[in-house]
Amino acid sequence: MSVLGFDEALAVVLEHARGLGAPPLIEVVALKDAVGRVIAEPVRADRDQPPFDRSTRDGFAVRSGSFASGATLRVMGEVRAGERWSGGRVGEGEAVKIMTGAPLPTGADAVAMVEFVEVVGEGIRTVAGRGLARFENVVLRGSEARAGYVVMAAGTVVGAAEIGLAATCGRAELTVYRRPMVAVIATGDELVEVGSGRALEEEEIWNSNGHALRALVHGSGGFGGKLAIARDTLEDVTERVLQGRAWDLMILSGGVSMGEYDLVEEVLAGLGAEFFFTGVKMQPGKPVVFGRLPERDGAKACYFFGLPGNPVSTQVTFHCFVEPFLKAMAGGVVEGPLFVQAALREAVPGSTGRMRFLPARLGRDRVGPSVTLVGWQGSGDMAANARANCYAVLPQREGEFAAGEVISVLLR
Repeated sequence: MSVLGFDEALAVVLEHARGLGAPPLIEVVALKDAVGRVIAEPVRADRDQPPFDRSTRDGFAVRSGSFASGATLRVMGEVRAGERWSGGRVGEGEAVKIMTGAPLPTGADAVAMVEFVEVVGEGIRTVAGRGLARFENVVLRGSEARAGYVVMAAGTVVGAAEIGLAATCGRAELTVYRRPMVAVIATGDELVEVGSGRALEEEEIWNSNGHALRALVHGSGGFGGKLAIARDTLEDVTERVLQGRAWDLMILSGGVSMGEYDLVEEVLAGLGAEFFFTGVKMQPGKPVVFGRLPERDGAKACYFFGLPGNPVSTQVTFHCFVEPFLKAMAGGVVEGPLFVQAALREAVPGSTGRMRFLPARLGRDRVGPSVTLVGWQGSGDMAANARANCYAVLPQREGEFAAGEVISVLLR
């Protein structure tokens, strides 16, 4: 059994992610259903983008050479977005009123913004001292993409920007990878299923991890199936693991510490599991487990993560290790979790034990991002976790982290 440093454990996860082999099956989904999915086939521009020389400003389409300081130009008419100018070629000393997004009339090679002209009768006069460069305020045809060019590569995760781009290319559907099917198993005698219809005993708690993990799986490109709670017996944990190994990935929460009733590792070992690590030097989340069950009795090989049962530990370790692995299973790029740099707003005591991931709030200052720890009562404090929007990452060291010191922040 091996307990690794954080960076070493993450490297192990990413190494296995790169070795997953053939990507998952593909399917075609409607554009409206593609958010969060991973593109399986490149998306190409259906025509030049933009398909014409396009004005980027409201103003007047002119020949740049005739837009000299103090010159007066005759306005020939107007062209709006969705229209094509049919009034003839724009010549020297002439202008066409134009709206943002409209095609540039033939003969014009620039757009003078309305702020830089004065309307004089049926014409315009240029503002003194103001010139105009060729193609100023114009996006040329095909400058964004040529017809047939790849605008989204396979492996791209679809978000709002990708939806907009696909729609710009006339795509009503996208070919995407199938979502990995993930078995979510919460363990513990103390757990009661939400919606079970009965009141809790004083010593019982609701099964929050099962629901949180399903949400995290969905947000990472997978489909989470919540299995029945595994009670703290070898028989029950074994039954759930045997059910879970039929899925593409298995995530267990709880039962991975050193207590008498922490049975997950024992059950997995009994089924021939290979453990890549059985702990990580981090807080919270030290007892996280990563491994693989072999092919056996007709069942395929199945990767698994055993996450600590305390809810904040569960979510921290999911973001650090499960999310990158699951995104790779979904056909995405193999990469680690997303960290940014921010300055501590307040001093924080150091710790020589292990790297700490503490609930925090990342500020919205554009120039100097800062991070503030959220007061919490330990890794079971879900209220504090909900108040946070990130995790401050504090490496092990003696002495305090000073206010203003720049640290890493794990986004979520």
